[in-house]
Amino acid sequence: MKRSFFLKTFLAIGGLFGTSLKVNAKGNSNGRVKKGFMVANGSDRFSKPLSLFDGDKFYCKVSGKDTDGDLYIFDSTRLKEGGPPLHYHYDQDEWWYVVSGEYLIKVGDELYNAKAGDCVFGPRGVPHAFAKVGSEESKLIMLFQPAGKMEEWFNLVNDGAVAKMSEEEKHEARKAHGFEHIGPALKQTKKS
Repeated sequence: MKRSFFLKTFLAIGGLFGTSLKVNAKGNSNGRVKKGFMVANGSDRFSKPLSLFDGDKFYCKVSGKDTDGDLYIFDSTRLKEGGPPLHYHYDQDEWWYVVSGEYLIKVGDELYNAKAGDCVFGPRGVPHAFAKVGSEESKLIMLFQPAGKMEEWFNLVNDGAVAKMSEEEKHEARKAHGFEHIGPALKQTKKS
């Protein structure tokens, strides 16, 4: 009787405060790598860097396949100014670390002028956009947690599949990959 009361009370309090009671059912799943690995600077985990935008390269460092979907990390060497439209991810946090160069990163109502050594965190569900500032080459490390389907999305873009879609098909494809565009890309080149 006391145990039942305790469990009901604990579950009710957890729900009241928004605490999620997540049980890790993955455990030591077959999808997770069993030993460490290193990916050298300027290299891709699978020796297949992606070209998503004119001259930009994306190098996978830790794949969602390595972590059973828990994490996806890549670095991006960027040549041209700008970045993606304002968007949000349903279930993923996003993190940016500026290795070199300068970026404007908007998360919610905040606009950050991030330079080498700075990092910015974007919680899931919060609209965000970022843009490379300046003409010099820059490097940015990005992380998605959990990995979701972003790695799959970037591969579709790289392979040219997204470019062949109608706007409606692109919208549905983005939703199927866990995110939506909700506004334009950042236009300004420096934080005011």
